[in-house]
Amino acid sequence: MRLFFFLFAFLFWSIHSVAQSGFEYRQKVGFLMAHRGLMAHLPQAPAMASEFSYIHRTSHSKQWHEDYRQPLVGGTIFLGSVGNNEILGRFVGLYGFVELPFVKYKRYRLDFKFSTGFGYTNRPFDPILNPENVAIGSRVNALMCFALKQSWRWKNTGFTMGIDMTHFSNASYQMPNLGINVPFLSLGVQQFFQQNATAHKARELQRPHIDLGLTAIASAKEMRPVGVGRFPVYAGNVFVRKYFGPKGGIEASLDVIYKTGLRSHPSYPDAAPLDPLQFGLFIGYVQPFDRLHFIYGTGIYLRDILHPDESVYLRLGSRYALAQNMDILMTLKTHYAKADYMEFGLAYHF
Repeated sequence: MRLFFFLFAFLFWSIHSVAQSGFEYRQKVGFLMAHRGLMAHLPQAPAMASEFSYIHRTSHSKQWHEDYRQPLVGGTIFLGSVGNNEILGRFVGLYGFVELPFVKYKRYRLDFKFSTGFGYTNRPFDPILNPENVAIGSRVNALMCFALKQSWRWKNTGFTMGIDMTHFSNASYQMPNLGINVPFLSLGVQQFFQQNATAHKARELQRPHIDLGLTAIASAKEMRPVGVGRFPVYAGNVFVRKYFGPKGGIEASLDVIYKTGLRSHPSYPDAAPLDPLQFGLFIGYVQPFDRLHFIYGTGIYLRDILHPDESVYLRLGSRYALAQNMDILMTLKTHYAKADYMEFGLAYHF
């Protein structure tokens, strides 16, 4: 959930250089994806949700505003269902977002939206009261949303249409945690206020074109099946990043991961102390917004003796620069649609 606060801090930090602000209401309809056979009984009804957003159209006062062609930033309240109120409950969420324009032509925009925050459900798994909820084991979960969104604007009023993918998960902190994935279609209306004055040009954090560093990560993971327990996870990596310009770069890292729970797991009674140690090679795309960077990528295990999951893993999340050579990070590590654990850490740049 700290990822939400990183993003929200970035968004409100940007308000001082905002050109125009407003509100948006969206109505969404979708369906629950049963991405595992164990979830086949869960989709029972259409997923219905409403979203209320506070939106900002950025100005020209920062270089990244220019680089991304004046994106929208803001915060959203999510209210609705995910397709099964009886077992999965109803959800309330809060997230921050960025909308990057692919196409801007007169009154028309086509944006890519990505967002992160947290959500709450009133019906998590309970071994007695709600044993059929195999998707979510906690009331509070991370929320992520990715979308393609079209908008048409007349003066200060806009109309929007989009397709979203909304995800709820607690990153295996509390079992069960197969996660919830819901594609949504949406229709919305926007209302902007009058234009604000543009702020002065701000100084931004500079990064070298090639960046080398170390990352230290700590987390916790509840092991499957339910009842085995929650155990610490320790990880780290050596990384190199190459920036190709102000809007993107590539990162490669050698990951080292040690899940302490595998040593006492009933599936591996003869595991040696070093058997849980995993090495992985990761390659990802870095998207910078001054001090806030987003990362999306894929890795493959080079050493994985116990094979608790698939051999390919995904990583997505954000990092925020505390100083020129120090980042704080929160990233989600998954195996396809199933969360592995949330990575909390510090990165040091040489």
